[in-house]
Amino acid sequence: MHGNGDRDPLDGWLSQQVAPLSPPPGTFELITRRARRRKVRKVAVTVASAAVVAAGVAVAVPGGLLVHLSPSPVNAASVADGKTPTASGGTQHVTGSGTPLPTTTPALTPSSSAGSQPQEPNGPVPGNFQPASVTFVSTSHAWAIGQAGTPGRCADANPYICTSIVSTTDGGRTWEGGPAPKTGAPSGATGVSGIRFLDGVNGWAFGPELWATHDSGSTWQQIDTHGQRVTDLETAGNRAYALWASCTGTNTSSFAYYCHSFTLMTTAAGSDNWQPAGGPTSGLTDGGNPTSAVLALTSTVGYLLAPDGTLYSGPLGGAWQRVGTAPCQPGTPQADGLPSRALLALVNSANPAIECPGISVTSPPEISTSANGGAFWTLSGASWSGLSSRGVATSLAAAPDGTLVLATTTGLYVLPPGAAQWTPAAMGGAGAPAGGFTYVGMTTDEQGVALPASTSLHEIWMTTDGGGSWAPATPITPGS
Repeated sequence: MHGNGDRDPLDGWLSQQVAPLSPPPGTFELITRRARRRKVRKVAVTVASAAVVAAGVAVAVPGGLLVHLSPSPVNAASVADGKTPTASGGTQHVTGSGTPLPTTTPALTPSSSAGSQPQEPNGPVPGNFQPASVTFVSTSHAWAIGQAGTPGRCADANPYICTSIVSTTDGGRTWEGGPAPKTGAPSGATGVSGIRFLDGVNGWAFGPELWATHDSGSTWQQIDTHGQRVTDLETAGNRAYALWASCTGTNTSSFAYYCHSFTLMTTAAGSDNWQPAGGPTSGLTDGGNPTSAVLALTSTVGYLLAPDGTLYSGPLGGAWQRVGTAPCQPGTPQADGLPSRALLALVNSANPAIECPGISVTSPPEISTSANGGAFWTLSGASWSGLSSRGVATSLAAAPDGTLVLATTTGLYVLPPGAAQWTPAAMGGAGAPAGGFTYVGMTTDEQGVALPASTSLHEIWMTTDGGGSWAPATPITPGS
């Protein structure tokens, strides 16, 4: 008991379990049980060279929800599991939930580093938690962020729209609630909409603001971006890379609307000292047009698709340079800040694959791959015969063995290495959810994760057979 009467600790936690978030759509952050967290830290110390995958997080972002699974190289948790997640396949593109946020996109006025927040207790999953972003650091450890209907210390005008983070240590069978960045404010709040962890200890919540944790999410500190919006962030090796953009748009469909200049920034694990990665990847534009850019990393090399379609690459921690031109140019940004076309993934941990729209609305999407790091591209030519209701592509993932999985507004489609035909993945239960999926990512050759466009389902879908079949994992229900 603590000086506030005889209040039960759980009651105390419930009264402030949800972290404030600013705008609206679901977004979330991560946090794991304190005891579990200590365990992960312990393992991380013994496997210091391992890298972890980022978790999806969001606090409040105008325009939609975000979902990311970008497995980084080997990490402490994965070593403990006895399995090795794939290297980061790059940020997978996702669209918003389709439900407009209850607030408009505020002008960005990031404050200077705000100091770390006091640690909060973990507890049950908040009532009505709606997962909007998720990421696994191993086959068992993951974090998800989204909106919850339980009032807390939310600064949003509507106290029932609160960003929360949940975590799992058993592959999604059970979940637990935990802390999140306090990004909300009654006016001028912007929040975050994505999250990445490097090693289970060092992590970043971003889009459009930037927050960092160096204690597994127990506390968060805001990073001063000098008025720029962070539209993408990936982690691998012992570094984090992010795209900082100068934006002037206030379109409620995306916080990255009308970003006219992008610079690749980087920092080392455990550091908040962000610096430009180099001259070639600074001030990237497309003549001021409102497009976007996207990152992809492996354990040793990274790729950046610039707004004008130029592809840059370089070793982690080293100099990046122009390596070629993509088969299509990134489109206008989606709610999560990523391109509406030119979905990017990395095949066999090194070579890029890009999805481009067909020549018409009814044409099938086209996948081009490069066997030489982006210098030359080959159209896959895989057939979409008989799949007339394939929908609009939203996210592209590549498993370590080269299998491609494409998420669309109607379902999930799989293309194994060397296959000549895309095949629809088998959907468990009543079939694919209405609206399809906004995100798909592969953790290993066998395990992957996808999020439905409808967050109100309280579901995270998973596969354990390389993408051939999918089914909802244990639903994240109130108080689970």
